[in-house]
Formats: sequence, structure tokens, C-alpha cells
Amino acid sequence: MNAGGRLALYGAGLVVAFGAAFAVAGAVVPGDKAATWVEKEEMNGHTEEAGASTHGSAAHATADALKGLSLSAGGFTLAPVDAPAAVGESGTLSFRILDEDGAPVTSYATAHDKELHLMVVRSDGELFRHVHPELDEGTGTWSLPWTWTDAGTYRVYADFTPDEKGAPGVTLTRTVEVAGTFAPAHPALTKTDEVDGYRVSLEGDLAAGSASELEITVSRDGAPVTTLQPYLGAFGHLVALREGDLAYLHVHAEGDDPQPGETSGPEIGFVAEAPTAGRYLLYLDFQVDGAEHSARFVVEATQAPHAEDSSTHDDSH
Repeated sequence: MNAGGRLALYGAGLVVAFGAAFAVAGAVVPGDKAATWVEKEEMNGHTEEAGASTHGSAAHATADALKGLSLSAGGFTLAPVDAPAAVGESGTLSFRILDEDGAPVTSYATAHDKELHLMVVRSDGELFRHVHPELDEGTGTWSLPWTWTDAGTYRVYADFTPDEKGAPGVTLTRTVEVAGTFAPAHPALTKTDEVDGYRVSLEGDLAAGSASELEITVSRDGAPVTTLQPYLGAFGHLVALREGDLAYLHVHAEGDDPQPGETSGPEIGFVAEAPTAGRYLLYLDFQVDGAEHSARFVVEATQAPHAEDSSTHDDSH
């Protein structure tokens, strides 16, 4: 598909509603909040049915929409994460998802070509990884080989869709401490990234409470890249974290599912809405020639003026 065709995404829209704040990353949602959580997930979550992928287009996150900041939600709980304890120690990262009765979940719906997406990022926004562990259906344990390269506190996000018709996506999280000296980074604002020889650029600005058009362009050696391949069922995959609380949302570009052999680029269009002013970390995954790449942007969402504030008196009358 050519670039113009994919830019029709502006019409269909990828609405990025960044998750709302929650003070305690490991807090457990009480049982009586489960129904409320499901309703919030329907607003921001994703489902896949009969091969069609959809994302909630209501991008009006509220202060009590706990997205990706709890270890328990929607009747599911992320059990403790087992991982190497120190930098350089080879081992396995593993965990289980438990249902409301405490039994391990062994069946999941496929969403974006996978049954579960695992995101791992250090508390300062560095060292982001998006991976896909394997499920032992006998024990309900997800696992993959793992080695930490740097010390610090890490957030581990499990993003999945329950194997129930029409079920919304669920994002659960826990923290993992990795021993060693840790000097937190302070990412500077940037709309460009150089990754594996590619230059990835972001155009557009975020305004809190207001929809904003964003366009990401991929180039190499000064030439536009028009061979973006489908990755996880789309040409662009975006994860957004709010700096500070690391509120999370996992999204994809919408539109028709890419067909085998189809390519796109160099532009990918988005419509984004941040719930509050502040700094946001955007991680874009894309694929070219069978190789996956990840670019990061750091942007500031400004406070959009209220409608009444944007109206000015016309002194010419």
C-alpha cells in the first residue's frame, strides 16, 4: 500500500488516550471496582473478533481510569514476577495471570497476532522492551530467557485479551527491582530518533484534553522508507507512557489489516489525545526486511485552552 493510502489512517484515526495517574504502581483494585474497571477498559481497550481489530475511540480518560497501573483488574491478577536478581545474571523471566478464583489462566484470545504482549521499562523511561513470552498451557506460566543489562526499578506490563467473546483488553503491571548502582536518566524532549540506521521523525504537538494530529516518518540515508512491513498485524505499533507514574496504553494503527506482502510508508498517521499536561514517552515499533526496530520520542503536552478562553471579543464591532 502506498503512503497516501496509509495516511487514510487520519480519517479512521488512531486515538491515543494516555492512561490516567495512580499513585501506587502495585495497588490492587478491590472486588467492587471490577465492573467499573471493565467499563473503563471498554473506553480505552482493544478487542479482536473475527479478524477485525478495534480500539476504543473515546479518548477522554478520567482521573479514576486506572490503566496499566494495577496488578489486579477486571477479575485478573498478575502474580509475582520471577526474574534474575542482578545485572548480567542469565535466567528466565516468568509469571502467571490468575483469575478471580486464584487459578492460573491458560487460554487467551489472540490480539495483534499474539496472545500476550509483555512490556518492560525502567522507571525513568529507559531500556524499553516489547517482547512475547511463551505460554505453558499446563501450568499457565509465561516465560522467556532474560538478562538485565542495567540496574534499577522496572515496570513489567502484561497486556492481553481474555478468551471471552467481546472481552476488552486488560493491562496489568508489577515492579521488579534489579540490584546494582542506578543513576536515573532524565530524557530530553525530542521528536527524532536514530535507530539501526533509520531516522524516525515525529511531527505535531500534543495538547491536553484536545485531539492532536501526529505524523511519524521513517527514512534511511535521506530517502523515504516505503517498505514498512506488517508487524503484529499493523504497520505501526505504539506504546505511550506518561513520565512520572508510567501510566500506560498499548495501541496500534487502525485500518484494514495488512495483506501478505503488502508494504507501506514512509508516513504513519495518528490522532492523539493526552488527558493532562506533562511529558510523555512514545515508543514506536516498526519492521523492515524482517527486522524489528523501536524508536522513542519524548514530547510535552501543553494545557489546551478551554473553549471559552479561546474565544476573543472582536473589538471591530
